[in-house]
Amino acid sequence: MWCGASHVRAVNLVPALSGCRTLHVAAGLSAQAQRPHKMPEPVEIPGLEPITYWDRMHYMPGLADPKCPPWDRGWEDPWHRRGPKYEEMQLYKEKPCFTFHQRTKMLEGVKQALWLTKSKLIEGLPKQILRIAADSANYIEDQDERVKAAISHARFWSTTEIRPKRNRFCPVLLQNLLHLCRTLQPRFPALGNRTLAENYRVTAMWERESDLFRISGLNGILLSSKQPLPTGAGKEEILSTKSYVLPTFYPISPNIDLQQTNIYQIHNDTGFRDGYPFPHAHTLYFTECSAHTARFKPEPLRAKMIMFTFANAFARAKLQYGEEPKVLDNPITVQCIATNGRMFQFLVLQLNTTDLQSSNDGVKNLIWLDQDQLLYDYAKCLPVIRKKMIQVPAGLSGYCPETFSKFLAMYLHGAV
Repeated sequence: MWCGASHVRAVNLVPALSGCRTLHVAAGLSAQAQRPHKMPEPVEIPGLEPITYWDRMHYMPGLADPKCPPWDRGWEDPWHRRGPKYEEMQLYKEKPCFTFHQRTKMLEGVKQALWLTKSKLIEGLPKQILRIAADSANYIEDQDERVKAAISHARFWSTTEIRPKRNRFCPVLLQNLLHLCRTLQPRFPALGNRTLAENYRVTAMWERESDLFRISGLNGILLSSKQPLPTGAGKEEILSTKSYVLPTFYPISPNIDLQQTNIYQIHNDTGFRDGYPFPHAHTLYFTECSAHTARFKPEPLRAKMIMFTFANAFARAKLQYGEEPKVLDNPITVQCIATNGRMFQFLVLQLNTTDLQSSNDGVKNLIWLDQDQLLYDYAKCLPVIRKKMIQVPAGLSGYCPETFSKFLAMYLHGAV
């Protein structure tokens, strides 16, 4: 629209309709996604054979597309191999199996893990471990100074970066703390009957109500021992769990976020061959140092700890007591510690029964959980200054000696 001799163009302020394009807005800026081109569906008339361009060996307008037979190379190409259908595979089963693996993040977190493992949650650590942590006779010489040096080595001295990434300092810190714990072997000779294993795979399968569940995959670093861990609860406390009612999260399904598959093999595996000299799982260590998008938040991380600790205990129970579900005469205890390089999660699981099919009937398993324990507040190469005031000084600050005492007590558990 032109207004007189001023040659001023009026701008249309009315928003454009859906599917229309305005002249003053580019197609790339209008956020109009291009509609995908749909191929017309072939028309099949019973009793009539379509006329195709198969004999002409080239495309002809107006003729139907021929149905070409699959091309046989005459040899098997590994890069273009077509596998069999799921229904034709040897391990295919009609009943689906819900799998938990190392990247699974469950929506309901700890509640969902407690229901799947039929466990009762107890806040804090068992009394035996707290007793070991409070006894100064079990401490390392110059413990606080050596732990601070281990933290400084992981955060400052092992790299030249001003702000090292989590996947750099987190595994170094865990190895440094384990090295400090191993220095007590001359004082406690039973610590020599242990070893560390990494990149092993554990598999545990069980039925819960009418569904079949499985835990399978890589799960951190395992400290295994020649002798099993002592139990944290007596028979009276175990029998008292019969009246405990598991937490519910209805209407959410218990198998939410679990991978559903029909190709599986029913078996339990500890990840080690027969005759392994360290058959008993002692402590499982997790380092949460993944990328930002794949990083576990504290709640899914605690659920992952419960599931894989349960898998190690369950697989050992099946190997020791047989495949029949039953209440164990000697419960199996496995510990777990997870850290992101600054915050620690401590867990102890006591497997009392392998009969998990019923919902709330019978004996439950026991889980002690001590969560969100800080080893230190900050570790900065440069101070944090705001409004010309130092908010966080450079170096290590806010060290918490109680956290490492619990870490050490769980390592010494079973040897003191």
